[in-house]
Amino acid sequence: MFLRLAAVLCVPMAIAAAPQVHPQLPPPAAGPPLLGFSSAQAAAERALEARYDSLIRPENQRDWMQQLTARPHHLGSPGDKANAELIARLFRSWGFDTAIEEFTGYFPTPRLRRLELVAPVRFTAALAEPPLAGDRTSALRDGKLPPYAAYSSDGEATAELVYANFGMAEDYEQLRRDGIDVRGKIVLVRYGRLFRGIKPKLAAEHGAAGCIVYSDPHEDGYFLGDPYPVGRSRPEHGVQLGSFSLQPLYQEGPHAAGEAWRGTGAPLASVVTTRIPTLAISAGDALPLLRAMTGPVAPEAWRGALPVTYHLGPGAARVRLAVASDWRQTPVYDVIARLAGRELPDQWILRGNHHDAWVYGAEDPVSGMVSVMAEARAVGELARQGWRPRRTIIYAAWDGEEPALMGSTAWAETHAAELGEHLVAYINSDSNSRGIIGNDGSYTLATLADQACRDVMDPDKGVSIGTRARAAAIVNGEEDEVKRAREGKLPMDPPSANSDDVPFLFFVGAASLDTAFGGDEPTGGHHSIYDSFDYFVRFLDPGFRYGAALSKLAGRLVLRLAEADVVPLDFVPFADALDGFVTEVARLADRMRQETAETNRRIAEHTYEILDDPALHLVPPQPREQVPALDYAPLRKAVAALKRSAGGYAAAMTHAEAAGLRWPAGAAAELDRLLLQAEHTLIRPDGLPHQAWFRHQVYGEGMDTGRAVTLPAIRNALVARDWREAAAQILVTTQVVEDFARQVDRATSVLEGLAAAGTRAPSATAGWWGGRGGARLGFSAEM
Repeated sequence: MFLRLAAVLCVPMAIAAAPQVHPQLPPPAAGPPLLGFSSAQAAAERALEARYDSLIRPENQRDWMQQLTARPHHLGSPGDKANAELIARLFRSWGFDTAIEEFTGYFPTPRLRRLELVAPVRFTAALAEPPLAGDRTSALRDGKLPPYAAYSSDGEATAELVYANFGMAEDYEQLRRDGIDVRGKIVLVRYGRLFRGIKPKLAAEHGAAGCIVYSDPHEDGYFLGDPYPVGRSRPEHGVQLGSFSLQPLYQEGPHAAGEAWRGTGAPLASVVTTRIPTLAISAGDALPLLRAMTGPVAPEAWRGALPVTYHLGPGAARVRLAVASDWRQTPVYDVIARLAGRELPDQWILRGNHHDAWVYGAEDPVSGMVSVMAEARAVGELARQGWRPRRTIIYAAWDGEEPALMGSTAWAETHAAELGEHLVAYINSDSNSRGIIGNDGSYTLATLADQACRDVMDPDKGVSIGTRARAAAIVNGEEDEVKRAREGKLPMDPPSANSDDVPFLFFVGAASLDTAFGGDEPTGGHHSIYDSFDYFVRFLDPGFRYGAALSKLAGRLVLRLAEADVVPLDFVPFADALDGFVTEVARLADRMRQETAETNRRIAEHTYEILDDPALHLVPPQPREQVPALDYAPLRKAVAALKRSAGGYAAAMTHAEAAGLRWPAGAAAELDRLLLQAEHTLIRPDGLPHQAWFRHQVYGEGMDTGRAVTLPAIRNALVARDWREAAAQILVTTQVVEDFARQVDRATSVLEGLAAAGTRAPSATAGWWGGRGGARLGFSAEM
């Protein structure tokens, strides 16, 4: 489905087996146990990591960021290609077998952008981000993408203006209650709550003729803090650029030029682009529009922070909106760098981030990219000194992430068969700044992440980054998060579904993790010209100390995945999390049932007509179909069985530890194969209903929000009020969970077989391992 100009997948090089004791490393030191390692190998691993840490230098990340952010580098720009070539040269200089794989992407750039208030007064929106004092690159003009909504359909509309809050489905229901019909109108909505591309989609479904999306200071401007350059909030004329395609729902579209989207019969343009002309603007350009509006006053929860009364319209305010783009096929440059494994070259650890940006992209993505580069440099130096990883390590710098995850998706689809056989795990970091470590992704990697976070110190606090993350959960988390943190468990979230981990988890079905530091403060430069080097070094990570901390954390994840005696997955956290996911969707159905019953009762009793002020001409809600009781018993039973299987696997690890057995030849490889394939059992080749590309049945994206959800097939059916589909998907998900449990049982059988057939280990290098899932994952001192 791709026009491939060049595609080179590096072939693993034959590497002689390196000695188990790593050269030029300090003697192995004792430490807490590591999942997947024997006690002897755990000590050697910690010595390796100490040497690795000594090779991480913050000044390298600063220098690379200056180079990578010196000019705009959006997809298809000269800067984009130059950055890919620079990164490839560096990877080669560090000893990696490196190639640039080239694909093409369907990427529009703006040709016409016009927004005018034509009544009751005239105003022409600037649609520009002005230079700011102290931000050197904001004054440059060459090569920048101006503010626009990527993948807006071409078109022009002149119509009355309606304010629709965040543009969510419930916002349009509230407008209907207020007697406001958006058909033929231009809708003004603010950023937030939904993926931006869902906003024009819902506006079009309600009959709007156009959509304008703006950044209200309530969400990321002066309401939260001083605007840039005084503070880090979005300035008055800052605009959040971004993709407005339906890529989160139909992932394959933007890089499948000329093809109909499989399963819909629709032309590519109707799937990828918005159905109505759409434009992204600043708060400064939105203020005159809001000031001119009349009609009912917006509900309190709808009011932003601009100095104006928020009216809903329609009425006096009429606007003219015109949008046109140049629609081109654009080169996509993926940098792929490989260090072949010494023992298990056919097991791959993939670490990556994207290198393209909307403009300069200091935070997004360069802060994450330079951390990845620092890791690769350190790993390359270890290899230069004579060490080689057991498994193959691949570093990737993806292109085209911002428009539509193009580079990672194209690469994952092109190499899907190989990845399905060889990929152990994918680790991603999109952006980074000072603050608290955040991890989201496959819960089978939760223990690996927890242990690594215990071993990296927070640059500001003198405690581990895991300790600080648990403190943040105790202070700011929900009740269950507080409980977990007090039990000593690292906070973990389901996949965020908005970066390059998406194709590897949702399509390939490989365990994946996204990890980075961040805080609660606004990052007002996001997706604008103000996401610059000057902005980053002033507010986000001045000394690149958190960049170095991220390199140390992600480096540990990569090295432990690459060096472990057995792939370090833990099924107990996943089984526990899945139990919670089932409870969440069951509660969603219960809540919908109660709300529907109560609303229908109020309608039948004319409660709304009795209460509503007749001067407001409010319209009562429409009755809705009752929500039937859904049978979650089969799914709950499957999850309970999985929890027993996960516990059985943990018990087998504990028994293997206590018995002190040496692995018979090839046994560990068989166990690795079963573990590598575990996440694959959670995907279905035919994908999710209405989202055929998305194949993972536990993690996915909401059809109504474009945001990450769990148990997506069930949840999407509930939100669509398709009860028959929801019931069917409960059974489908049940089967998937049962398949996963059987895979865990197979791994357990291998462990039990080793305990029955093994012999005492004659040396400390025999490759023993053991653990206790969900508890202390430990090893005996003498194996």
